[in-house]
Parts: sequence; structure tokens; C-alpha cells
Amino acid sequence: MRTEEMIRSHPQKPPMDMNEIATCIRACIECADVCTSCADACLGEEMVQNLVRCIRLNLDCADICAATGRVLTRQTEPDGMILRTQLEACMAACRACALECEQHASMHEHCRICATSCRECEDACRRMTDTLPTAGTQMTM
Repeated sequence: MRTEEMIRSHPQKPPMDMNEIATCIRACIECADVCTSCADACLGEEMVQNLVRCIRLNLDCADICAATGRVLTRQTEPDGMILRTQLEACMAACRACALECEQHASMHEHCRICATSCRECEDACRRMTDTLPTAGTQMTM
């Protein structure tokens, strides 16, 4: 993937570890794709009415993960509080989606896969959050 290569080529060097940033971006983008696919698979199930909450959480998680990946990709003049808030929103969405998908994982393989992806994204966002400067500290390049 070109994510790390692109970050390294950026004239603004991130105040955080480039490998952690790239790992988190990839986890967010993958989770967005997996959640979108899981929502679609849920729509194809016979008892779709039992999966309405799962579909909703899949789609919300997909949108939040995609936005988080895009925000993390930007290296010029990052705002630490915005990054932290976005990462926290992503962790919350991933946690909620994983919990819901885990309830269906024994019946639907796509939900098991989605729950795993959500947990991995949540962990990547947590690691990224841990590397951010404390609140009120300006991020400098």
C-alpha cells in the first residue's frame, strides 16, 4: 500500500510515528469496506428484519471509519483535539458495531469477520490516540 510512502513524501512531517499513522489509516479504510460489505450481506439474509440494528451500526461505522482515515491522512497543520475527537468517535463506532456483530457471528460469517475488523480498527485508533499530545498542546511539525 502506498499510504506510508505518501506520508513519508509529504513536506510536513507528522509529530507522530509514521508507521502508526499508516497502520491506523489502513485499519480505518479496511473497516469501512468490511462494514459496508457486512451491511450488504445482512440485507441479503432471509431474516433481514432481525438485522436492522446491525445494518445501521455497520453503515454508521463505515462512514465514521472512512472519515477518520481521511482526517488522519492529512498532515498539514493538524489539530490535536480534532484528531483525538475523531479517533474517539471511531473507537466508539467500532466498539458498538463489533458488539452487535458478535451477537450474530455464530449464524453469519460476515458478522464474525466484521466484528474482528472493528476490534482491530478500535485497537489501532486507541494506539494512535495514545501517541497524540495531551489536550491543550499544539501539534507542531
